[in-house]
Amino acid sequence: MPLAQLPETIESYRDRSWRREPDLRIEDPLAAERFIERVGFCAALTDSRRPGPSLYIAVCGRRDAHMPRNVQKDPESSLAWTIKDEVVRRGRVYYGKLRGNRSIFVARRLVPYFNALAGSHRARLQPGLSEDAQSILKVLRKEWEMASRDLRRASGIHDRYLFNKAIDELQKAFKVIPSEIVYDPVFTYIWSLAEARFQDELKAKVSREQALTEVARAYLSTAGMTLRGELARVTGLSNPDAGLGNWALVGEDFASRLAPGVYRLKELQV
Repeated sequence: MPLAQLPETIESYRDRSWRREPDLRIEDPLAAERFIERVGFCAALTDSRRPGPSLYIAVCGRRDAHMPRNVQKDPESSLAWTIKDEVVRRGRVYYGKLRGNRSIFVARRLVPYFNALAGSHRARLQPGLSEDAQSILKVLRKEWEMASRDLRRASGIHDRYLFNKAIDELQKAFKVIPSEIVYDPVFTYIWSLAEARFQDELKAKVSREQALTEVARAYLSTAGMTLRGELARVTGLSNPDAGLGNWALVGEDFASRLAPGVYRLKELQV
């Protein structure tokens, strides 16, 4: 069931909740943080070709926003990029690669649930962190924050590909986060320990079932309706896990199941 088959009432609901309207567009970091807290989690710079809420689309204020090829000369993409960098620097919401290759923002209230899901997913794949990831983590636990170039040198991982692979592993394990993005004199990330900014959230203990439910609840609350496979594509969860989360919402009478894989917020009449 393709996304194009969403009822217009649901698209209009998303226009409001995902700020896809001109009078709701985001123009500064504070508005971006409020948006992230409202939706729970969102992509940073994806456009209308991918499902789910996006900071870039909210900056554009329209549902059909497409990222241009030359982002440096485009005022909307430049603004979205600037706001994204400032939100990362402020550190009031979580930012990092959690699943796949795209970084997302996560509201503080949902960090315990995403962390729980990352832990259960990681445990099924491998028992512990790789040697390269452990080397980086050892350096950051001593220094607390460091630029990519200095961190490569200090950890002894001189190959850029292997370093980036280890950094991605640590982000997905909720161990490190980018705390700042610097462009002068050269582009680089400043890396920090995730616990430095989100200690309480990362200490919270929640079950995997509760985590799936709350992630599904956060998405359905602002999406209004999810089509088959949509929650999985947005979050990086497997289809069975996404289904478990949505089914739990049906059990609470928070959602209605309309068809296999299709769920609607119970309070909405379509």
